Amino acid sequence: MGYEILGLPLIYYITMVAKTVAVFVFVLLTVAYATWAERKLIGHMQVRIGPKRVGPYGLLQPIADGLKLFFKEEIVPAQASRFAFLIAPLVALVPAFISFAVIPFGDTVTIAGYQVPLQIASVYDGTSMRVLDINVGVLYILAMASVGVYGIVLAGWASNSKYSLLGGLRSSAQMISYELAAGLAIILVFMSSETLSLHKIVAEQAGLFGWNIFRNPFMFAGGIIFFICSLAEINRTPFDLPEAETELVSGFCTEYSSMKYAMFFMAEYANMVTVCAVTTTLFLGGWHGPFPPVVNFVAKVYGLIFVCMWIRATYPRYRYDQLMRLGWKVFLPATLLLICGNAVWLLVFP
Repeated sequence: MGYEILGLPLIYYITMVAKTVAVFVFVLLTVAYATWAERKLIGHMQVRIGPKRVGPYGLLQPIADGLKLFFKEEIVPAQASRFAFLIAPLVALVPAFISFAVIPFGDTVTIAGYQVPLQIASVYDGTSMRVLDINVGVLYILAMASVGVYGIVLAGWASNSKYSLLGGLRSSAQMISYELAAGLAIILVFMSSETLSLHKIVAEQAGLFGWNIFRNPFMFAGGIIFFICSLAEINRTPFDLPEAETELVSGFCTEYSSMKYAMFFMAEYANMVTVCAVTTTLFLGGWHGPFPPVVNFVAKVYGLIFVCMWIRATYPRYRYDQLMRLGWKVFLPATLLLICGNAVWLLVFP
């Protein structure tokens, strides 16, 4: 491990590749089996069985679905804008995966005498590896979420279909409406932690009652609002107005088939994993807990994914006017009041 490449030790490149591959495989497997888990879970909640024929307990169903989509015919509408139509699924999918670059999924571990942080965005300072504290980790995640919606809008416009166009317009309006409240909810975390570094935010949440969501009533309410707004941003039920099968056939992805449709499907579930990971990092103590750090982090993420599925099985879709009213007339003023209340709390109980 004494070899150096471009002035950096070989172990740095090995650990970076290992972390990147591990996170990518984790997200990819979670996306694949979240589809199986959701169908199975909602099936039992609705007194059905869910998938059970492909493999034991239906565990090979995601592989069968993937193969089916892979071999289906690729169709591009004659009047579609071809380049934009083809690039849109990629624009939607890539930001969902690269958002994980700044999310810490554990503390540091020692490998070959080097301290290696369990976060992809890290640097080598001459003696050891450390977290790349760019202090804009949250802004990076919000930016990637905003870029992801461009893929949906592009798909809606390029399809040359009224249903797709309406789905794309709904998605952009929904993102603008709920990203504002979600961003204000994150300010509560910054006020309490006094840092923008995701790694430091997690490091300060040691112990069960050190989690941000348990620090005071304002943080608790802010965590719930952030999670709900994040579901609206990624178009999860009951905020899936951009797809709305009963109104828009399938919304922005109506004209898509085969692997292009599968990429939109993957983007939705990858975004769900990202939202749960960010909520865990900001409000639920990150890797802190009774088990090994990575296990704690994964368990919390999977717990929130279960909540997402539970919500889908329980709540009907909002009407569009209800969606806008909730974002602008309820969540936006509520987060502003929570910021004021949190400021007073921190002055009285520093």
